[in-house]
Amino acid sequence: MMPTPPQDQPTPSDAGHETDALVADAAKTDALRPAITAALKQVYDPEIPVDIVELGLIYDVFVTADGTAAIRMTLTAPACPAAQVLPGQVAAAAKTVDGVADAKVDVVWEPGWTKDRMSDAAKLQLGMW
Repeated sequence: MMPTPPQDQPTPSDAGHETDALVADAAKTDALRPAITAALKQVYDPEIPVDIVELGLIYDVFVTADGTAAIRMTLTAPACPAAQVLPGQVAAAAKTVDGVADAKVDVVWEPGWTKDRMSDAAKLQLGMW
């Protein structure tokens, strides 16, 4: 079961994903989520000079008891040219974190990404403020 994300992080409603069967370990998630998020900030959409966290592409991150990082993310559009590359980069970045044994990444489309998901810093950087 997926943990309930904070109010500002909607739960993607796509079903049948690899992370659906994973069970979050609250203590491991609390301990590792900040480092995983920092690692994900090193991944950039190749068309937008802003990291994927600031773009609001990461919907959920949790860690299982065996150290598997489960990440639900979206893309800016279903036809995004980076669709074949970004999930692999996200998994590789998560695996660099000490305590993460494996990473599973699901790309979901619900809720859809909008500019409103971007951080204020990303909006400022892209001149969308």
